[in-house]
Amino acid sequence: MNKTFTVTFNSLPKTLDEMKALPEASLSTPEGTAALFLAAMCLYPENKDEAYKMIDFISGPREVSNMERQFIRDRMMDKEYLPFSYFKGAVPTNNYTPDTPYVLEFSDNPYSYKEENYINLYISSGGADSPRAIKLRHQGSTNKWFLWEQFLLVGIRIPVSEDPWA
Repeated sequence: MNKTFTVTFNSLPKTLDEMKALPEASLSTPEGTAALFLAAMCLYPENKDEAYKMIDFISGPREVSNMERQFIRDRMMDKEYLPFSYFKGAVPTNNYTPDTPYVLEFSDNPYSYKEENYINLYISSGGADSPRAIKLRHQGSTNKWFLWEQFLLVGIRIPVSEDPWA
């Protein structure tokens, strides 16, 4: 029953306006919204304010709390490579440099749909042994999918360039 959902970006957005110009910004698919979250996180080290604007956009009517912002800040500290690890081709030995175009591959499983109007998608990281989850919520009145919870900003193997034992 596992399905795979692929999202491809020719380039990653640098502003909210650039994000809104992407087809995924219609928020009509859960994988599109999930991919936009990772695109925002790739921008985070370079421009935190713009990344938060992007996350607010994909979170819909629910504003991102200060606690969630603190969580992101803590998880991203000294780990600029973390969100890139989810893109195809990014592994510790190439310092998590993804292939271009940028490809993300999400999957579902039998537990993905256990709550009505929610979906849990899973994505593998080149630096982890098991896929990680991102939870999205469907808004019936607009037929859009919004970020609800993410479990993607967790530890992975450090890149070779930062490994003193490499």
